[in-house]
Amino acid sequence: MTSHPIAKPRPAARRRPPRQARHKRLWGLLLVTPWLLGLLLFKLVPILASLSFSLTDFFLLTPNEVDFVWFDNYLNVLRDDKTWAALLGTLQLAAWILPLQTGASMLLATLLSSKRLWLKDTLRVLFFLPSIIPSAAATFMWQGFIRPGSGWLYTLILGPLGLGDLIRISSRSPTSGLIVLASLWTIGPGMLIILGAMQGVESEIYEAAAMDGAGWLRRFFSMTLPMVSPAVFFSLVLNLTAVFGGAILLDRGRSFNSNLSSYDNLVYYVLFRTFRLGEASSLAWLFFVLVMILVVILFWSARYWVYYPDRENGS
Repeated sequence: MTSHPIAKPRPAARRRPPRQARHKRLWGLLLVTPWLLGLLLFKLVPILASLSFSLTDFFLLTPNEVDFVWFDNYLNVLRDDKTWAALLGTLQLAAWILPLQTGASMLLATLLSSKRLWLKDTLRVLFFLPSIIPSAAATFMWQGFIRPGSGWLYTLILGPLGLGDLIRISSRSPTSGLIVLASLWTIGPGMLIILGAMQGVESEIYEAAAMDGAGWLRRFFSMTLPMVSPAVFFSLVLNLTAVFGGAILLDRGRSFNSNLSSYDNLVYYVLFRTFRLGEASSLAWLFFVLVMILVVILFWSARYWVYYPDRENGS
């Protein structure tokens, strides 16, 4: 009997996607084109342009007289005392705002995850709504609230009590109570992220801990907090970039004072008061590098306090 070689199966011919799939893909690309154009024209191009401007002596009043100075702008701003004073003020502001935002997000998420709370969906929407209010509208609202002599706070509360001259929460200090309090308006996204993580924790874990005699405080710090630590970490990164991204607008438009203004106001002052675009761009890029360094440090520290169950199981 003669043996015949076994014929190898031919690879299946690559099927072309049906016309309906190609049609959906084309429509999807067409729908995201406005976003892609906006990202390219209003984000990437200005970012790259600011990097090139930071290497020049661009002066807005004489745009035709531009020369490359390379890294002179960076050296000049590093030698300027106003730069370090504004940077210190921003770091002080972040030292107050970041723990307050993270703690408030944790508190609201814990309250909204309680089984005894009524109208959870309504309260969730109400707590999230302030975070979608535009920054300019929130600024005018807060200014109308705390304006000395005519603001709502003075007219309705401080004035009748005779406390108008005693309490000055509208101080221009970068760590004043008003600016720190206004930062709580942006905790909506962080609250929802932590709330979703809390709702993902299995109830059997709490039931087993309760049977072992663990109180609610012990369960929160020993079980809930480690289980939602990835969400807390993500919320902390968002809050960090928001604080250092120029979210505080309450003292915009005033003359620069190194003891009172934050770093983004220094950039605003150099650009729109002294018209030195090259120097303002170098200030912005130095700040970007600083924020990236802080984010890298935060990611490095995550290995010591962020709990990932899949990594512990070796998966």
